[in-house]
Amino acid sequence: MLRAAALGVRNIWCITRGHARFGTHPHAKPVFDMDSIHLVRVIRNMRDHGVLLSGEPLKVPPRVFVGAVENPFAEPFEFRVVRLAKKIQAGAEFIQTQLIFNVEKFRRWMRLVVDAGLHEKVYILAGVGPIRSLRAAEFMRDHVPGVEVPEELVRRMRDAADQREEGYRIGLEIMQQVREIPGVAGLHIMPMDWEEAVQRYVTDLGLYPRPSVTEPTGATASTPSS
Repeated sequence: MLRAAALGVRNIWCITRGHARFGTHPHAKPVFDMDSIHLVRVIRNMRDHGVLLSGEPLKVPPRVFVGAVENPFAEPFEFRVVRLAKKIQAGAEFIQTQLIFNVEKFRRWMRLVVDAGLHEKVYILAGVGPIRSLRAAEFMRDHVPGVEVPEELVRRMRDAADQREEGYRIGLEIMQQVREIPGVAGLHIMPMDWEEAVQRYVTDLGLYPRPSVTEPTGATASTPSS
């Protein structure tokens, strides 16, 4: 992380990876000495107080914006907002969510987030993207932990004359709905090996080309605050 910051990386996303059994070496020993909440706190201490986890001081603290991930669809559902609050307390400044296909459940989660006032303490970026094919929809529904693909969407993909175009439309519809949900600060477009769809999405959503922003003369960058 220090090397990335030295090279100009300004956004750091802290996540706890899945259990080893979900990877290509399922018999490897999992090591969870630190999870994403601890990592957020460590990086914030490095940035704000200039100290490593060991207590050793840093000559040049990293100037980074610290984020984390949240899954609105994992169980127990009500605990997800509690876990989000812990990440914010640890120092997370932006949150990227798991891919959203179940918009109604995401809306319920955001209502809990707003009721707790957490949307005022962190930027929430909703994870959105297309479905490339019926096979992809069924795979995510059956095998990807934390992703909920409603049967209605699977049925739409199955009945579509052009699955790729239908999957794009599903993604666009979800993005349009999610943008209107109170507390959502932005979108995290996840193309899933369909990178060329990103420009089409941001164009269709009116997000591209980006408006030009001119900084005032003599402006200097400052360390982000929580």
